[in-house]
Amino acid sequence: MTTRREFLAGAAAGLSTAASGSVWARDPGLLTATDVHVKDYPTVAAVEWLGRELQSATQGRLRLRMYHSGQLGREAEAIDMARFGAIDITRVYSGALNNAFPLTQMLSLPYTFDSVAHLRRALDGEVGRRVLEGFARRDLVGLALYDCGARCFYNVRRPIRTPADMHGLKFRVPSSDIFMRMIRLLGGNPTPLAYGEVFSALQTHLIDGAENNLRSYHSSRQFEAARYWSRSEHSYAPDVLLMSRRRYEALAPADRGLLHEIARASVGVMRARWDESETQSRQTLLDAGVQMNDCDLPAFRKAVAPLLDDYHRVPALEALYREIRSLA
Repeated sequence: MTTRREFLAGAAAGLSTAASGSVWARDPGLLTATDVHVKDYPTVAAVEWLGRELQSATQGRLRLRMYHSGQLGREAEAIDMARFGAIDITRVYSGALNNAFPLTQMLSLPYTFDSVAHLRRALDGEVGRRVLEGFARRDLVGLALYDCGARCFYNVRRPIRTPADMHGLKFRVPSSDIFMRMIRLLGGNPTPLAYGEVFSALQTHLIDGAENNLRSYHSSRQFEAARYWSRSEHSYAPDVLLMSRRRYEALAPADRGLLHEIARASVGVMRARWDESETQSRQTLLDAGVQMNDCDLPAFRKAVAPLLDDYHRVPALEALYREIRSLA
């Protein structure tokens, strides 16, 4: 298996040839993809499916190699590697994109979406199209939006039913101003950490809790350390499938169109896997003794209202919000 160091060394060598020829001369038919999630995770399965379909449609001329489980580093590193052409395709959480790509902020703000069905209607229409187009401004191509359920709080201390139960607790958040301020408004202490560091941070009590979707809470085994799951459903922030614009533009126009077509089709594959695996994860967690409770959602909405008010003052975000709410 190729190690991260070996991969990056090879990528650097390939990039250094740009002045004398194609950056992709090392293997123009091979696309590299990365994800921090484990092999059987729905987003990983969807991108692997995309690779098989692409290979079949081009009779093997284009192929894809997936590096899952964070083999090539954290999401923040993957974004930069894609921007500079060291990797071709990466799946990242939209919360990690909020600061650099403003339109993703509306997808991450608390209580913007009412349900998974509401989110999917928005992502499949004009809202999704506008968000994907926004990545072109910084050397990326948006291929698809993968929804990933409701994000909720979990912790090692106690059930969380109202914002008062969060007071004094340290919660892991992605590197996003939205999530950091949201935790503060709810009375907690935000602690930015990479996804791969959360499990050990819970074990050692560097943090008291985190927030994520049910499937990630299960697949990361964070439930073994944090036994309280509280259904706050505060965000439905989706995942994004991104491609290096440099690599994209090196493809023939017909191949670009084919890639977009297959990426769109992969959304259905991902959703089918997601719905099935989320149901299985919930039952596994209950069987393992995880304590699950409902939350006072009106109290949570009231606590984070000042955060939403600030972002609604941005015209582009307010227009996106109105489009999202029209689909509720």
